Amino acid sequence: MYYEDSTIIIREFAPQEFYLFSTLFENENVTRYLPYKTPEEYKEMFEKALSDYQEGSFSRWGVFNAQNNDFIGMCLARIFLDNPEQVEIGYILGENYWGKGLGTNVCKALIDFCSSLNHEKDIVAVTNLDNIGSQKVLLKSNFARIENLKREDRELAYFILQKN
Repeated sequence: MYYEDSTIIIREFAPQEFYLFSTLFENENVTRYLPYKTPEEYKEMFEKALSDYQEGSFSRWGVFNAQNNDFIGMCLARIFLDNPEQVEIGYILGENYWGKGLGTNVCKALIDFCSSLNHEKDIVAVTNLDNIGSQKVLLKSNFARIENLKREDRELAYFILQKN
């Protein structure tokens, strides 16, 4: 996936950019709503992203500032683990980029990307129940909240993209 507008660039990570990826997860405010992962698990996640670029449409990509190429965060699109008939999108932004409308831009880019693949699968997203900021972004991006998603260890807010 490659996407660019006046505010953000979304692109594949380069192998030497693991330090950018890993530092994103060092901020406790950024990871507050995410399941705990070890540094080794983040390394595996990054390496899987790199191999995914060769293997198919879905992966994790870096989000960069279009003005100065500063690292903003990462986003993903993948077959939804809880329902293979759906495609899940998600993103994580560095705290210094919160509240600037970038989450909405990333969401739009991911929706456009997934729609362009013509999979006919519903596009979904999940958030921690307390992550009101991300829920507002999803609602603004034409997602509707449906029943909560229950996993073995927790419950998540579950959203589906409304088809026009």
